Amino acid sequence: MHLFNFAEEVAVVEEHINPLIPHPVEIVVGTIAFILLFLVLKSKVVPMFEKAYAERTAAIQGGMEKAEQAQLEAARALASYTEQLSSARDESTRLREEARVQGAAIVEDLRAKAQEEAARITAAAHASIEAERQQAITSLRNEVGALAVELASKIVGEALDDQARQSRIVERFIDDLEKSK
Repeated sequence: MHLFNFAEEVAVVEEHINPLIPHPVEIVVGTIAFILLFLVLKSKVVPMFEKAYAERTAAIQGGMEKAEQAQLEAARALASYTEQLSSARDESTRLREEARVQGAAIVEDLRAKAQEEAARITAAAHASIEAERQQAITSLRNEVGALAVELASKIVGEALDDQARQSRIVERFIDDLEKSK
């Protein structure tokens, strides 16, 4: 019977225990377990989280600094490119102007050379014409002189063999012809 009493007593005790209020042993064990868990988390886990947080923050900060640096570098490169482009345009304009001036100078030089060549050819032609004219005049004088001497010999009836005399007569005759023109 003794067993039966014990079960009754447990039933009576359980009726008096409030399930919402924890047993004092549970509170002590739970507090000790909480403190141990807290110390383990504080010493092992929290530093890992803080380290990861610091690394992530540094990475983000470094990434932002790199992005700013890259943006500044891009701005410098753009300014340099713009300056080079402007310089190239100025150089292109200068070269075009030089080419235009050189082209005009070459055209003017060729024109001057052509005019010189034309003047030289004209002068050579005039000289050639003058030489041919002189040759024709000399040839004509000789022929006319010979004919005049022959004619004069026949008219006068005497021989005009003297060369100096023949020349004087021919010259006087030709001079008279030129004066009559």
